[in-house]
Amino acid sequence: MGGAHTGGTADGTGAGAADPGAARFFARLALLAVVGSLAVLVLAFGEGGLLVVGAGLLGLVLCAAGIWWFVAHRGPLRLIGALLVLLAPAGVVVLFAIEGLWPTALGLCLCWALAVLCARAALRRSRPERPQRAFPASRPHRPVLIMNPKSGGGKVGRFGLVERAEERGARVILLDPDAPADVAELAREAVADGADLLGVAGGDGTQALVAAVAAEHDLPFLVISAGTRNHFAMDLGLDRNDPARCLDALTDGEELRIDLGDVSGRAFVNTVSFGVYADVVQRPEYRDDKAGTALGLMPDLLVGDGVRRLDSLVDGVPVGDQQALLVSNNPYFSPDEISGGGRRPRLDDGELGVLGIRVEDAAQAADLAVRGSQSTGLTVLSAHRVEVTAGDEAEIPVAVDGEALRMSTPVVCTLRPGALRVQVPRDRPGVAPPPPAVDWRRVLHLALGRTEHPAPR
Repeated sequence: MGGAHTGGTADGTGAGAADPGAARFFARLALLAVVGSLAVLVLAFGEGGLLVVGAGLLGLVLCAAGIWWFVAHRGPLRLIGALLVLLAPAGVVVLFAIEGLWPTALGLCLCWALAVLCARAALRRSRPERPQRAFPASRPHRPVLIMNPKSGGGKVGRFGLVERAEERGARVILLDPDAPADVAELAREAVADGADLLGVAGGDGTQALVAAVAAEHDLPFLVISAGTRNHFAMDLGLDRNDPARCLDALTDGEELRIDLGDVSGRAFVNTVSFGVYADVVQRPEYRDDKAGTALGLMPDLLVGDGVRRLDSLVDGVPVGDQQALLVSNNPYFSPDEISGGGRRPRLDDGELGVLGIRVEDAAQAADLAVRGSQSTGLTVLSAHRVEVTAGDEAEIPVAVDGEALRMSTPVVCTLRPGALRVQVPRDRPGVAPPPPAVDWRRVLHLALGRTEHPAPR
């Protein structure tokens, strides 16, 4: 069986060494594809190419405005927003069909897609990857695993995790769904009884509570991907489809040293959210009807009487008047990935990721859709300390790894570098390095054969 695939890249290159020759080749190919897209616009199809670009941008702007009206308003404006979201893309398609612009649109899309793919291939090959270092791990003698049978829709029972863990010598503490327990206290009791490894089969919020106890006692921590989304397990390179594979760490494991977040004395492994999302998850009905609850509350939270403006100090620098703020244990790769699709390429860089959002009208929503991370409505930073307040409020809603809490202001987020020893299976899917952000200036330098100096890390 192969080891963890933490050293390979998505396109097949080895992670260990740069390849200047291949980087130069792909950079030149990327620039040729850019020239090809310009040729499609200017030479091959004349004014039709400009119409394709204009119609595409207009459709994107109208769709973004429609989403804003649908989310931030009720009544007729919500209906108009829904119609825009449906009709804007359809209108672009109809225009292309009537004007015979399909060849132009297809040629332009293909050229630009090839340019971006080649640019990323060049940038990936220009610098060596830095895989996270794994350390040898000894087999635990008295591992204790806490399992939530309801987590992930019953994955503990479906995958036979209790039986499989006990076969590997672990003691399992099975939570009673009808009697809420203090999992952190259960973990402390296990340590007092001689546990030499702590693990959790449950959601990320439960993982964080037990991880804090493991870090406090410098014990290895085992993550079992039995939650619903398993963001933490994904960024550790674990198998999210088969949580039973995580148990192999008990018999054939290795250790990763990663950072542990702290928000006003409470540990977090993924994110701390303030503002709109944190307000929504406070509602009891959210767990049973996420979409309906969010749509019902959003108008008040975005433009109504319930608007909360967040102010923060990010390493001492003021970042004010935000509608939503997300602080993460190490930065996410792409600030455009605010949803669950986002990934963190590393968990040991010793920095918090900070993402602030301020969108107050349809024009700003359109700007965010068109410009992405370059939009004025998006603030993307990294930091070592973040303090969050909301006007004169003494206490604000906070979502810590998805768990709804209320905390006294200022809420302080920091990081404990290398505080958590995570024991993972030696054979695991691993983390594919994310595609690098396209920097056309760097691509041009590579195409011209100029020597690159690696950025400090």
